[in-house]
Amino acid sequence: MRLLILIVAYNHEQKIGSVLSRIPSDIENFDTEVLILDDSSSDKTFEASLTYAKNKDLPFKLTVLYNPVNQGYGGNQKIGYHYAIQNGFDTVALIHGDGQYAPECLPTLLEPLLDGSAEAVFGSRMLERGNALKGGMPLYKFVGNKILTFYQNLILGEHLSEFHSGYRLYSVEALAKVRFELNTNNFHFDTEIIIQFFRAGLRIKELPIPTFYGDEICNVDGIRYAWNVFKATSVAGMQDLGIFNDIKYNVRPNGVEETIYKSKLDFESSHTHAIDVVADGARVLDIGSAGNYISEKLAEKGCKVVAIDREVGVSTNTVTYHQADLNTDMLPVELGKFDTVLMLDIIEHLTDPEAFVEKLRNAGSKSPDIEFIVSTGNIAFFIMRFMLLIGQFNYGKRGILDRTHTRLFTFATIHRLFEQRGFEVLSSTGIPAPFPLALGDNALAISLVKINSLLIKINRGFFSYQIFLRIRAKHSLPWLLERAHSRLSDKES
Repeated sequence: MRLLILIVAYNHEQKIGSVLSRIPSDIENFDTEVLILDDSSSDKTFEASLTYAKNKDLPFKLTVLYNPVNQGYGGNQKIGYHYAIQNGFDTVALIHGDGQYAPECLPTLLEPLLDGSAEAVFGSRMLERGNALKGGMPLYKFVGNKILTFYQNLILGEHLSEFHSGYRLYSVEALAKVRFELNTNNFHFDTEIIIQFFRAGLRIKELPIPTFYGDEICNVDGIRYAWNVFKATSVAGMQDLGIFNDIKYNVRPNGVEETIYKSKLDFESSHTHAIDVVADGARVLDIGSAGNYISEKLAEKGCKVVAIDREVGVSTNTVTYHQADLNTDMLPVELGKFDTVLMLDIIEHLTDPEAFVEKLRNAGSKSPDIEFIVSTGNIAFFIMRFMLLIGQFNYGKRGILDRTHTRLFTFATIHRLFEQRGFEVLSSTGIPAPFPLALGDNALAISLVKINSLLIKINRGFFSYQIFLRIRAKHSLPWLLERAHSRLSDKES
């Protein structure tokens, strides 16, 4: 295994030699290089490192680099991890140049990476009860660490004993899967890269390490650090709700972006409303059937379903798939063959929804008994209003501000879109937010859905996450004229 020991150093002239001397000799069992990155120190950290390299017979290769401009704690790590990737290392171990984290623990911390049970190993000062305080951790730091870690575990759904240890070992292959270069250069870089590892489905293992606080100088502003950690964690949590979006947290396992469209059949949603209103055995056209969740459920009700989407689906005895791009292609089927047409979360994706609705009306007016079921996001949802109030309008991977949306609607504007083009709105309903998609299928999420439903009854425009319409095309003038002639013939006869 090729091992890079990355020592981030800033004004550690008096400590750097001791740190190097404490690297255990059995580290020579690996192809090891030690990289000291001096982050533009104002003392002689760089010179002291070079002097140590010249005067010692070292069991590893020692490289000393100097940043001409201070990059910050996070920025210095970025350079080191990039060095590890570029030079083909297997593992990188982060150590601080002040000696706070014991190099003697390296062989033990390497074991989970060697046996493949983790992609990252963190040395934790909190795993063994009481050791942090015994090792000299100030009480205010201990309490702050505990509070922040509790909050981060709660928001991220994880169970780390400590988010704030700087003793870390990473698989270089895993580092290459996350966009750590987009992270902050500040001290909460450590928090952001943890979130990235969790989002990418990478395994983190904690092992106990001793706590040591000596006469090292702390360069961290505790209040600012705590606020930045709180903010970064909160943004990651709210991204799951579709409120914020930060591309550095978007990557999923194997480097694949998360699937945007998910089933919403297990709680009140536009999906469940659509299933409820479609009659058993109906002939259904599902336009834009991403994921095919609705089509398959309707087939269980005895419906004959034709699904249209940009992606190719596999037809079955009950669901027939057609591939078409609604922005450019004509509908590959005749609407008159169907009882119900579904357009769930489709209209907001079209480049010209007005033209598409005109086509639907022209086709639907020839078969006036067809019912169209439409859903779209409500841009007037109270969270969207609040975000706009504080200057935020964040397109994300899903939600009302899904980055693939081209149009945004309120109840009034979606009604106007259809009514001005010859449709009659039969019913208009508000849909609650899909809390279980963000918070998991648990009691809290289901309770929030129920509360949201009650609030919709108070103020539909303010509390509806989505708009759900049942509409029908009005009779066309040619159809009415034809009926008038037919009626005249009946009268005369």
